[in-house]
Parts: sequence; structure tokens; C-alpha cells
Amino acid sequence: MSPTFSLDITVRRRDVDAHVTVDDGETLALLGPNGAGKSTILAAAAGLLRPDTGTVRLGDRLLSDAGDAVGSTRTWVPPHARGIALLAQDARLFPHLSALDNVAFGLRAGGASRRDAAQRAGRWLKEVGMAAYAGRRPRELSGGQAQKVAIGRALAVEPAVLLIDEPLSALDVEVAPDVRDLLRRVTHERTTILVTHDVLDAALLADRVAVIHGGRVVEEGETSLVLSRPTSDFGARFAGLNLIRGVAAEGALRMPDGRLLHGVADSAVDEGDAVAAVVAPSAVSVHLDAPHGSPRNSLAATVVDLEPHGHLVRVRTDLLSADITPAAVADLRLARGDRVVLAVKATEVHLHRA
Repeated sequence: MSPTFSLDITVRRRDVDAHVTVDDGETLALLGPNGAGKSTILAAAAGLLRPDTGTVRLGDRLLSDAGDAVGSTRTWVPPHARGIALLAQDARLFPHLSALDNVAFGLRAGGASRRDAAQRAGRWLKEVGMAAYAGRRPRELSGGQAQKVAIGRALAVEPAVLLIDEPLSALDVEVAPDVRDLLRRVTHERTTILVTHDVLDAALLADRVAVIHGGRVVEEGETSLVLSRPTSDFGARFAGLNLIRGVAAEGALRMPDGRLLHGVADSAVDEGDAVAAVVAPSAVSVHLDAPHGSPRNSLAATVVDLEPHGHLVRVRTDLLSADITPAAVADLRLARGDRVVLAVKATEVHLHRA
């Protein structure tokens, strides 16, 4: 088990001002759009980038203390001495070395004898299911096999913290599940920071999630909570949910245009409180006219876009997105710019404090 890792840094040239803490044995997923600052956080943690101000700590060890503030120690521990391993998007294996020697490389660089490094590398190749490929060079391995060797190399040095940057982005969809299962096994109870754009990675691998936007942490919490009750726009898009903000009024959410969206509050909400409503696109139906039965929420909207979404079509409007069948799209003759009526049951609208 490894100690708590914390990072509280400012990198002015990249407009990053972030505080991140990962508890002992926990996996934290960093989510956010491209350019949000996720890779900057990983680089600062690994020691590949010097922050302008702030600290990086691993338990009682101070790895970085930058800036001119009173009390700043100007401490800087180089990457190889941090006890932190970085697993990048690409395997980045040494092309002239065998799989076994690639895994043993960090051990040898750390002072292990050739024999001891080979034995430990062999154990890790077995752990990641690549023992049969020990003698092969990277060019003789598939993408998934190379990434497994890279995982073995990262873990062979027994890092206190494992940093993972989009580990499955370069893999074929047929290979990714196998590598994801491996990561799930090796990161269990290992202090890990994971950057991903895949909701399945976050759901299966992470204990907690931090949403990064504009170089700041804008949302943080348990994975299940963030994916089911997001409070940030990106968190909602990542989870595939609709998010509407407003204020509590008459037991509902009052939108900026004054309309009410009725729902079920997860906790006590007082009149006038800032609240957010989360709605699954599958819970929204689309009509050309007000539907029969007068559903609690019947809202006029304009179609913005139509796009494939698995075996359904996602109808994006200026208010909510809805997932409906291609047959329904054809029957309604939907097109961009059409005025429609969206209906959603109040029981499908989850209200919570923003």
C-alpha cells in the first residue's frame, strides 16, 4: 500500500490552477475536454514539468515545492526518484529490446542486477499474461500485446503511484476490453490517477472522478455519483445525460426563461436554491404537438441536430436531447430547425443542489 498523493499547483503558461488528492490505494479518474489541463496535471505529478507555484507530495515526502512564497523550499525531486510511473497512450517500448528486457529496463536503471531484474521482469510478464512473448521484439507484438508489456514495465519498479494517460485510445475495439480488464486487476488497491475520455474506463476503473475544465477542478466525487448526478456540463455530456440549471420554485426547477421543470429532489431543496436537473435522453419523448394525457413536463423546443447513437437516433434540441428510434424519426419527419414538444415524466427528472 502507498501513501496519499496530493498536488496543488499553478502552471501559468497553460492556465492550470489545480488541487488534486488521491487516497492510499484509490483510483482517481481525470475527465475533461481536450486542453482542459489533464495532461499538465500528470506531467507535474511525474516530474516532467515544473509548476510555477505549489507543491506535489507523496505522503510525507515533498516532491516539488515551487514559487517565491514565504516558506517555499524550492524542492525538486527528479522523475526517476519520485516512485511514480507513467503509462502513456502509446506503449513506447524500446524497439531493440525484447519484451523481457523492456520490462527489466527500469529495474536495471534502479540498480538491480541483471539476474534479479530478469527474474522480476519475468514474474511481471506472467502477471500481465505475456510470459510466452518474453523473447519477442516490439515489432513482433500486436498493439494490445505491446500495451500489456508497457503495463508490466510500469509496475515492475513497484511505483507508489501509477499515472495512466488514455491507455486504450490507440487500441482496436476488439483488444481494448482485455487490456481494460488487466488494468482493473493491477490497479486494484494501487494509488492511481487515470486520464480517460471513455465513460466505461471511468465506471470500471475509478473510485472517484474529478472533472477538469479551464485548468480547474469543477466537479469531484464518487464515480457513481458524478456519472448519475453530474453538476458540470462536461460531466453530464461524459455521462450521456441532460443537465439543466435553474432555481428551486414551487417544488420544481425554474429555468432561466421562467418555465418549470418538475422532478424528484434527491435531498431537501429550499425555495430559491440553485439546483440542477438531470434527465436521461432515453426518458425524453418527442412530439410534433402537445401529447395526450398532459404529462407533467411538456416543453416546446427546437431541433438542433440529429445524429446516430447506437441503434437509436439522438435528437438534440435547444433544451434537452432525446434518444428515439429511426422509425420514430421517419414518422415525425424530423429535420433541423423543426419545432417540437418534449415530454418527460417528473419521476425521470432528478433534482439536486447545484
